[in-house]
Amino acid sequence: MGLFPIIALLVIVSAIYSYLNARFIKLPGTIGIITIAIAVSVITIAVDKLDPDVARYLTVLAKNINFSGTVLDIMLGFLLFAGSFNSNTKRLRRELRPVMVLSTLSVILSTAAFGALFYGAALLLHIHIPLIYCFLFGALISPTDPVAVGAIIKTSKLPQNIATIISGESLFNDGVGLVLFITLLEIIDSGINHLIIAKTAILFVREVFGGIALGVVLGFIAFRLMKSINDFQTIVLVSLSLVMSISVLAAYLHLSIPLAAVSAGLFTGNRTINADIKEHSHEQLEKFWQLIDEMLNTVLFVMIGLQMVNLPYITNYWIEGGIAIVLILIARWCSIFIPLIFLRRSLDVNFSNINILTWAGVRGGISIALALSLPFGPYRHIILCGSYFIVIFSIVIQGLTLNGLINRSLNKVKPGA
Repeated sequence: MGLFPIIALLVIVSAIYSYLNARFIKLPGTIGIITIAIAVSVITIAVDKLDPDVARYLTVLAKNINFSGTVLDIMLGFLLFAGSFNSNTKRLRRELRPVMVLSTLSVILSTAAFGALFYGAALLLHIHIPLIYCFLFGALISPTDPVAVGAIIKTSKLPQNIATIISGESLFNDGVGLVLFITLLEIIDSGINHLIIAKTAILFVREVFGGIALGVVLGFIAFRLMKSINDFQTIVLVSLSLVMSISVLAAYLHLSIPLAAVSAGLFTGNRTINADIKEHSHEQLEKFWQLIDEMLNTVLFVMIGLQMVNLPYITNYWIEGGIAIVLILIARWCSIFIPLIFLRRSLDVNFSNINILTWAGVRGGISIALALSLPFGPYRHIILCGSYFIVIFSIVIQGLTLNGLINRSLNKVKPGA
């Protein structure tokens, strides 16, 4: 199937799912779309076994999409730039300390905790999987997904400071998680006995700080260009070229695309480009990127649902998937609790807040994309299916029950206030 038919079918399917949810099901956008996509994929798998011709188009569409490459190389930069461009940077600066700690230290702690717990659980189930692969699983599943988090927070009743922390954390921790993933994958490829600490440290520093520097430099250039003109069409083209330049250059220089996109988005979004107050160019640009964000969100979650067609063996791993869901929640809780002990002066830390932060830590398409990017091997199916179970559970179950948890937490706090 050619590129245009794939794009056309994907957009058509996305429009149909979005309409069905808006017209009949009426769940929050992200949750409704992925629920429909999963249901249709399950039906497609069943129908495909009975009559392949009936389910041919969805099956061909699912199998022709390079999910990992599409998300990591194309969509990720646009989604992260859009999210950071429209972020409230004043609120983000007020909560910068917990955001930075949760997006760095918490990711590392969660990776270690989940890896150790999953390794222990695998031993109990008589499943042989090396510890390094368990840590690799932890690295790709620990970061919260900014796309999924942003979509769910819009319909939540989160307190403003907690919402800022969760959304800010999700913007930055993907870059850290991706660097951890690449580092661990390189250790696996080269062998633990051939690990060179200095080389690994240089790789980590280059990915993180190089990505941030690239984003700021390109963001500054694009900002100066946009500020010097009044033509809105050209301003939009400059902003689009900024994201594309980041994706191409970061990939070529082996820098972190997520951190570069977030840095550029925060830099340009925090500064008005209005050359003339009558033009309202910045406000129009914010609406443009908000539209891009929402459309790509819809397409991404349709793609997540369609991936079930490519995972017919997922039912063989439901026990491991269920255990992985429990373990990632435990790892997430521990990775928040430990750092926030030292941040109690800058944040009202209590068990209710920690529980909300844990339950609002939603995973999404980036985790699945990283799992799909793993080279074929004996442990790929376990990690991929486990990631799929966690992502679906976090988006659908955690997303639907988050407001209930928030209400119960707030009701518990009020009597003692």
